[in-house]
Amino acid sequence: MPKTRITLPDRIDHISVLDETGRLDASLEPKIDLEVLRRLYRVMLLARRFDERLLSLQRQGRIGTFPPISGQEAAHLGAAAVLKPDDWMVPAFREMAADIWRGRPLDSIIVYNNGFSEGGRVPADRNDMPIAIPVGSQILHAVGIAWGMKYRNTGQVAMTFFGDGATSQGDFHEGLNYAGVFELPVVFVCQNNGWAISIPRTRQTRSATLAQKAHAYGFEGVQVDGNDILAVYAAADEAVARARAGGGPTLIECVTYRMAVHTTADDPKRYRSEEEVESWRRRDPLARFQGYLAAKGLLSEADVRAEEESAAAEIQAAVDRAEEQMKQMGDPRLMFEHAYAEMPPYLREQREEFVRSLETSKEAADA
Repeated sequence: MPKTRITLPDRIDHISVLDETGRLDASLEPKIDLEVLRRLYRVMLLARRFDERLLSLQRQGRIGTFPPISGQEAAHLGAAAVLKPDDWMVPAFREMAADIWRGRPLDSIIVYNNGFSEGGRVPADRNDMPIAIPVGSQILHAVGIAWGMKYRNTGQVAMTFFGDGATSQGDFHEGLNYAGVFELPVVFVCQNNGWAISIPRTRQTRSATLAQKAHAYGFEGVQVDGNDILAVYAAADEAVARARAGGGPTLIECVTYRMAVHTTADDPKRYRSEEEVESWRRRDPLARFQGYLAAKGLLSEADVRAEEESAAAEIQAAVDRAEEQMKQMGDPRLMFEHAYAEMPPYLREQREEFVRSLETSKEAADA
C-alpha cells in the first residue's frame, strides 16, 4: 500500500527580546506607550514587595497559606497588560500582579488569604473570574466564556493562566480541543516554572516544548522567555489581536521560575537544589526590566527610591484596612450565599437548619 506523508506544523518559535544580561533585540522590541511601561514597572515592583510582605504575615500567623509569585511576575503581568477592560481574565492562583493590574485592591488579597469569602468577591464592573485552586479547571471556564462571546459576536477576548502541571490534566486537553474546533477567541497562557509542586517538567511530558501541544488542536503555539516582560507582552499582544480578529486561540508557554515556595505549606529544598534557584535568581524579571527602563532614561535611582517608598506605603495601608475589615467579618451564614444565583430549595433548607443550630448554641452559651 502506498504511503502518503501528511504535512504537520513542525516549528515552534521561542521569543526573547531582553535577555538576562540586559542585551536588547531592538528588532523584536514591542512598541509600548511610555506611561504603560512606567505602570508595568510600578505594578511589578508593588507585586514583588507585597508578595514579600504576605510571606512575612504568613510566618507571623496573620494570614493563612498562600502561593508566592516572586520570579513569575513578568509571565502573567506582561500578558494581562494587553487586555482591554471588557476582556475576560480567568486566573489560576499565582497571577497576583495581573490581578493588581486589573484593579484588585491589595486588602482583598489579604482578606482572601485569611479565609474570608468576602476577599474573593469580584466587583460587577470587572470581567475577572475568582482564582481557581483545582488544577486546570479554569481552562474550561475560559473556553466557555470565549464560546459565549463568539456566539454573541462581542469582539471580546478571554485569557486564562495555568501552570505546567495543568497540561497533564484532562481539562487542559478538552479545553484546547474545543477552542481549536470552534476557533474561539481565547488565549492560553502557561506559566511553565519547571515544577508541578515537586514533580519536574521532565516527568510530566516527553514533548520538547509545551507550546507544541497547541499544534495537536490546530492552532498557534509559541514559547517565550517568561522572565522577559517585553517578550511576554509582544507574544500576548499578537495572540490577543489574532483572537479578536477571528483567528482563533493561541497557546503561549512562558518559561519562568518560582524563586520561593510553591505555597507556604511547601518545602522546595526537598526536591530542588539551591544552585538551580540561584541560577534563576540571576534572571530576575524585576531587575531585568528595571535595567531596561534605566537604559532608556525612563527610570533614575531617585525614581526607584520613590517607587519603593510608594509601594511600602500602599502595602501598609492595605494591611491596616484589611485587619480593620476582618474585625467585622466571619458570619458563617454567608457560606450559603454565593454558590448559586438563585439558592436551590435543598440549600435553603440546609441554611435554615444551620441558622437554627447557631441560635440554639447561642442560647446555650448565654444560659
